Amino acid sequence: MNILVWHVHGAWTTAFVHGRHRYLVPVEVGRGPSGRGRARTYRWPDAAVEVMATELATADVDVVVAQRPEELALAAGWLGGRRVPVVYVEHNTPKGDVPLTRHPMADRDDVRLVHVTHFNELFWDNGGTRTTVIEHGVVPPAAEYTGELARIAVVTNDPVRRGRVTGTDLLGRFGPVAPLDVFGMGVTPLAADGAGGAAGAVTPYDDVPQDEMHQLIARRRLYLHLCRWTSLGLSLIEAMMIGLPVVALATTESVRAVPADAGILSTRVDDLVDAARWLIDDPGAARRIGKAGRVAVHDRYGLDRFLDDWDRLLEEETCASR
Repeated sequence: MNILVWHVHGAWTTAFVHGRHRYLVPVEVGRGPSGRGRARTYRWPDAAVEVMATELATADVDVVVAQRPEELALAAGWLGGRRVPVVYVEHNTPKGDVPLTRHPMADRDDVRLVHVTHFNELFWDNGGTRTTVIEHGVVPPAAEYTGELARIAVVTNDPVRRGRVTGTDLLGRFGPVAPLDVFGMGVTPLAADGAGGAAGAVTPYDDVPQDEMHQLIARRRLYLHLCRWTSLGLSLIEAMMIGLPVVALATTESVRAVPADAGILSTRVDDLVDAARWLIDDPGAARRIGKAGRVAVHDRYGLDRFLDDWDRLLEEETCASR
């Protein structure tokens, strides 16, 4: 198939474009939000092809995979009004009056709505729109856990701006346990802003290429996940695939993604601080828990399962349109 899909969420799109199709990725001058083109810090196969908006009017497009409401209007204009099946992927937890928040695609009969977690599907008000859950898939990281550094790895984007959403205010609680190495976009200000009192303990690694980041976090003793209200972060799954033991808030989809023997989850932050201290002090326990996590996510969040699920759904949509 020829699939029109925007580069919105780098990690999810990286998995998606590893399928057996041709992926048309819009690009515009200046690589603005309507057309960022191919990713620069992720490994994408050649099947993901950049295409200018002006080229889409005559391009073969079998299905549109949208991820933001405005993309439906963009696709309609760029495709010259052609009727093409639309699948809308919702990556995020609802905002506003939860759990009464109406999804922007609610009660539409021209869109198939796909949620990336069962938590998101449960909490959004989807109305009568046809809805499916396709859980995340992850390209296996080319890194293996060693954990020789008694340090804590964190991966997050825009932690200062997002603040309590990503649990940035909680980082300071872990500073006395071990130094924190924070990877992601917009993390540099953490060293100056204090990160909830952890300024002296935080070393930021801003926008490191994915492969390099995986190698770096594999050397840290544990992975810390403090998101209060975001969808399931793929960095959590990647950390588990590498073999890092995880310490995480028991919120949103994390409670389903991390089995009991594969990490420590709690809504009591003191429990997580104690767990982090234990893993820092006991490398053997860290390796044992990390190994259990790696086994748990191999099949559930494996790339083959993810791509097979998407192939079935895309075939349903294109066959129905024909």
